[in-house]
Amino acid sequence: MKKIEKIASRPCGTAAPLGALRTKNTCGIGEFPSLEALADFCVPAGLRLIQLLPVNDTGTDSSPYSALSAFALNPVYISIENLPEYKKGSAQGELKKLKEIEGRARFSYPEVREGKLRILRDLYTENASAIGDDEDFLGWTAKNAPWVEPYGVFMELKEKHRDASWKEWPRAEQGLSRDKIHARWAADAGRDTRLFYAWVQFRAHGQFKKAADYVAKKGILLKGDVPILMNEDSVDVWANPELFDLSMRAGAPPDMYNVAGQNWGFPVYNWEAHRKTGYAWWKARLKAASAYYRGYRLDHILGFFRIFKIREGDVTAYLGRPDPLVPVTSKELAASGFSPERIRWLSQPHVPTQPCVDANGGDYLGTHGVLSAVMDRIGSEELWLFKDTVTGEKDILGLDIPEGVKDVLFHYWHNRTLVKTGSEKGADSFYPVWTCRSTTAWYSLSEQEKAALAALIEKKNKQMEKLWKAQGREILAVLKDASAMIPFAEDLGVNFKAVQKTLGDLSINSLKVIRWERYYGKEGDPFIPLNKYPALSVTATSVHDSSTARMWWEGEGDAEQFALANRAPADILGEARSGTYSVRAAAWFLGQAARTGSAFFICPIQDFFALSETYRSPDPASERINVPGTVNGANWTWRLPAALEDLGADRAFTGALSAVAKNHDS
Repeated sequence: MKKIEKIASRPCGTAAPLGALRTKNTCGIGEFPSLEALADFCVPAGLRLIQLLPVNDTGTDSSPYSALSAFALNPVYISIENLPEYKKGSAQGELKKLKEIEGRARFSYPEVREGKLRILRDLYTENASAIGDDEDFLGWTAKNAPWVEPYGVFMELKEKHRDASWKEWPRAEQGLSRDKIHARWAADAGRDTRLFYAWVQFRAHGQFKKAADYVAKKGILLKGDVPILMNEDSVDVWANPELFDLSMRAGAPPDMYNVAGQNWGFPVYNWEAHRKTGYAWWKARLKAASAYYRGYRLDHILGFFRIFKIREGDVTAYLGRPDPLVPVTSKELAASGFSPERIRWLSQPHVPTQPCVDANGGDYLGTHGVLSAVMDRIGSEELWLFKDTVTGEKDILGLDIPEGVKDVLFHYWHNRTLVKTGSEKGADSFYPVWTCRSTTAWYSLSEQEKAALAALIEKKNKQMEKLWKAQGREILAVLKDASAMIPFAEDLGVNFKAVQKTLGDLSINSLKVIRWERYYGKEGDPFIPLNKYPALSVTATSVHDSSTARMWWEGEGDAEQFALANRAPADILGEARSGTYSVRAAAWFLGQAARTGSAFFICPIQDFFALSETYRSPDPASERINVPGTVNGANWTWRLPAALEDLGADRAFTGALSAVAKNHDS
């Protein structure tokens, strides 16, 4: 068991994406050495914790949560001018292009990635002989061979196939055993390409390690971020397919904000395969992270207890299910009074003819012809069942039928109470749709039938909750003992009580975002007093997926309630009512937030900028890091409005931050 690092006092810190940092020397994006400048800024500001977003290689994707590798670092963060192979005057053309985009409010991920890789390739080519004989490089590569060799081979094949997903490669290259990967790594053909990618990682590690050590020497805790899921098009899934279930995707169930749920597109884990290895892959992942970090955030903590799974053939999460799952069997349904016909009514979408006719311009006969191609009519009724060839939403979307009819079929595909998940020992098994009580079949049941089915579902839920609790406790106990880093959980929106109990038992910090910490169910959903937050937690004013504190105060409607609950002065209360977030209001709000009972107070750096008329943006929306559910060039690309050297020299600004930090220390 690893001894977890202890923190002597209550640190106040800040969260910032590495790419957002800006210094006098950055080149188009924040870089590993930029952390040293951030540490220098934090010291006079009284900040003793820095939290980063993931810095793993994400290939062509700018999202830090879409990793190409669980171990490799993103080369976009390498400082070219700090490389030993760089000589003044070399690569000046490419560097000039990157310097020219340095002043933008947001960085261009494709430009930076392509430009830096070109420069890195040129530097490697110029120094290939010396690099190949470098004992430090060769020793580091050998020490990290378990992940460096698969990564090098994967990137060579990625380059060969022009960045296409490995699932589109020739079959012989889609699944290579460990022995075949090692043999390809050692082969002469393509060796320069593989060594290039290994050398890039060697230099990235060196720069990040140096910066992380500098941060630690300044007395600042560096906290990393370990996403729970991996991109399917990653070296980890390609090299270790047995650790993943590629037939399913992870996501979130339907809710008031997303009626179709969320399909994240990432494969889920085969936890039984991980268990058989003693969770070796996870342990190795945390060991690699501990080279840089003293603490780490575990993303989507609920997913370790139960993940919400979606079939690969679906695009929405509407028909998803929790896993581990305890299904309802046809025998149990029969014992509860449901006939085979009734079970079919509950579990298969029944599509009426008329909505399809209406969507097809009123053409009754033509619509019958369309439906007959993909559906079976139930006797002489105007009701249809999907043929067995239609297995998911992607099948429906791919049908060559009128779009209006396709839309109707897509809608009715979801209109079922139960979903069949398999057959075993003469019995079919089912799980309830997350929104099962709002389906046509449910409404058609008698009160007695509703009560019987609800009781059966509740029985299965209780059985599943025991499995979820046991799985989450087992996995998190292993992860906690795998390193000396302080563990932090992202447990936002979790209402499964066993999660909080497990986090407490294992001394894992939970997350408290002020705007969402309420006594839900009480009249007015009042705010939980800040001094009631548990010590084993992090208080945050916002997170990378939310609006900033300023946006919340100015436009989301409940700042007045917070101000009243915390006895704000009259002028601050007036600003809360009017949606005005002045520098004074920001100082009051952040000062109150810092008095939390949580041991850790972490304020995203954008929220600190509200303390200064100089650095706060005229448009608060421009300071958002990410808007979930959107794909655009703005997400994940925000940068600081000024160089860290200038921010650190601004004594009024660092003094304002220091005043907030002192509220947390006191």
